[in-house]
Amino acid sequence: MFQIGFFKIFTCYYIINLINHFMGMLKEFKEFAVKGNVIDLAVGVIIGGAFGKIVASFVNDIVMPPIGLLVGGMDFKKLNLELKPEQINDAGETIAAVTLNYGAFIQNVVDFTIVAFVIFLAIKGINNMKRKEEAAPAAPAAPPKSEVLLEEIRDLLKK
Repeated sequence: MFQIGFFKIFTCYYIINLINHFMGMLKEFKEFAVKGNVIDLAVGVIIGGAFGKIVASFVNDIVMPPIGLLVGGMDFKKLNLELKPEQINDAGETIAAVTLNYGAFIQNVVDFTIVAFVIFLAIKGINNMKRKEEAAPAAPAAPPKSEVLLEEIRDLLKK
């Protein structure tokens, strides 16, 4: 009887502590998620995903076909090295060939190069804007009090 009561009390205490810990984490997460940097990051990830699709389409549909035409009319997507030929097992089922698809790899390298170059240009532009903000000339410093007094004396003597 004593053991069951103790177990119930311990379980309730443990559950209450767990709920309090979870609520604290939830509050901390809310504070983190509402910050502007997190929202900016989320927007950047979404735009980056869309930009990746545009670059992939650009490479697959615009860049690679002329390159393939220049090198003899080959489709880079189909370039591969066959490691093991297609086989038919005892049940009559076809076992696909084992291939090394280096053409797809070449296309992905071109994709990456274009994305990296665009990101480089964007960062370079941002850094140039920051330098221009920093290089903006500051207002000239006020002359020392002694110069101001001397100018006043000069002006009085002129009168």
